[in-house]
Amino acid sequence: MEMKEKYVLHAVSSSVGIEENRVCSFDKRDQTFMSFRVQEEGILGVHFQQGEMGDEEGYARARRNLSLKRPYPYEMETGSRSRDKTERVLTDRQLMEITREALEHLSSRYPDFTFNGGFSQRAMYSGQENDRGLNYSYRDCTTDFDLSFKHRDSRELSDGGFSIGQRDFDMEKLYAMADNYLAAYGTLLELPDEIIVQTQYYGLLGYLTSNLNAESMSLGTSLLSGRIGEKVFSEQFSLAHDVSENECWNIPFFDGEGVTWPGDRLPYIENGVVLRGYADKRTAAKYGVEHTGSAFRSYADIPGNGNVNLRISRSDKTIRELLGGRLTVVPLRCDGTTYNEKGELIMPVQMAYLSDGERLLGRLPEFTLVSSMFEIFGDDFIGVGSDQPVFNDKSILVRMRLGGKEN
Repeated sequence: MEMKEKYVLHAVSSSVGIEENRVCSFDKRDQTFMSFRVQEEGILGVHFQQGEMGDEEGYARARRNLSLKRPYPYEMETGSRSRDKTERVLTDRQLMEITREALEHLSSRYPDFTFNGGFSQRAMYSGQENDRGLNYSYRDCTTDFDLSFKHRDSRELSDGGFSIGQRDFDMEKLYAMADNYLAAYGTLLELPDEIIVQTQYYGLLGYLTSNLNAESMSLGTSLLSGRIGEKVFSEQFSLAHDVSENECWNIPFFDGEGVTWPGDRLPYIENGVVLRGYADKRTAAKYGVEHTGSAFRSYADIPGNGNVNLRISRSDKTIRELLGGRLTVVPLRCDGTTYNEKGELIMPVQMAYLSDGERLLGRLPEFTLVSSMFEIFGDDFIGVGSDQPVFNDKSILVRMRLGGKEN
């Protein structure tokens, strides 16, 4: 029996480029990607199309590609649902006007700094439908102001940077962030005895995410192989795939195979205990593991494994409350940060601030931090605050050590 399915992604991106305190470019892209898929006797024919194409022609081309014999013996999903997170869509003129106004304000207020970067907006639609009745759609529109700064007395190409993403752009939030980052630059401070790092956690999660791949766990190449059901991390540390209303950011609530979860959330680590690795239908069938709805969309091929939007459960305490009067280190430039095969982390920090958790107090000398995946999310994990200081986004607090020191 033949089954048909279609993916559609339509994205309109506009960006204003900034170079040395001036608008230097404007770029706009209106792109449509379509994937037509025909399944017959456990084989999938796929046709990828950049640009619009009618269903009749698209499915006919996919049907011809059944001859490529891509195996896909999995039942297609059902369900109907939509989500629209759009709050405000700026015109191209407004993007340009906001950029110029922001540059004029920042250049006037902070004449010792040179700014580079840009202001961009992305409006997107993602849809998936099939003839079993699946009909999912997601819309979003977000803006990002991304600026790097360089002080006139600095020999560096860049001394640091900050960015702010919003759905309803608020200039005052940008100015407040700029004041926090730039006003503290001229004050030189020393590192505290206890190093508590405050940062956005996405980068720190990268290595842990790769170790939660169910295929790697099954093959014994993950540091978490054989540890499902074991308490590996801190009692306070819980991690879940979360595409609920509050956690999605240009990310649909459905995966590349049309799978959703109740509440749009599936835990992977709960109170330090590893519950599962992530697996799409192919990985689950191949290794006899739990299917977790983690397929990414491969527009020109069968779905692959790895679509997870991992979020750390947040504390009911603010960052200041979690700190209890202690200070934090906020890295801005840490080029060369790496995990090795044992999960050990080395983080050379070229530029960082000292902070009370909300306000940046002054600039710190260069230093190197060391830790490991098991320490960061284990005994050295302090928490993720309930508020969003410094980054206009979630902050994680973790203890780290200075390189070359035992404690």
